[in-house]
Amino acid sequence: MADSPSVVPDFSAAMTSGQTFQLSGRPARHTVLFFYPKDNTPGCTTENMAFRDLHEQFQAAGAEVYGISRDSLRSHESFKTKLGLPFELISDPDEAVCLQFGVMKMKQMYGKTVRGIERSTFVIDATGQLVKEWRGVKVAGHVDEVLEFVARQA
Repeated sequence: MADSPSVVPDFSAAMTSGQTFQLSGRPARHTVLFFYPKDNTPGCTTENMAFRDLHEQFQAAGAEVYGISRDSLRSHESFKTKLGLPFELISDPDEAVCLQFGVMKMKQMYGKTVRGIERSTFVIDATGQLVKEWRGVKVAGHVDEVLEFVARQA
């Protein structure tokens, strides 16, 4: 997927609160999908808290936010409760959504090469067009940058 607008193929996946995420038919002007490696890890906790803290501003800009990782729904529910997240988390244990967005990468962790999610964020408009993507995200300042982009689209 590139920065030039392209249609994101529809998909559905299980998410917290007993709901199923379906890309098509989302009522928001923009859907923000942020992929993160793992619940309850320092960078992922910081990123989720940043999206939490700016959630009202995202909603005011007409955007709905969803976090995605390979963690189980049980892990997601616990993580969501622990952090008081106002948005849903999508569980992708079989990596179907991760593969669709091309976020599975070989990474260095503690001196070992491991396969995992490359921290990435995608903004999709109400017509299903991918309008912006960030890959290889560094947490510091990222959520502010995403909000700034979405707010300019409103």
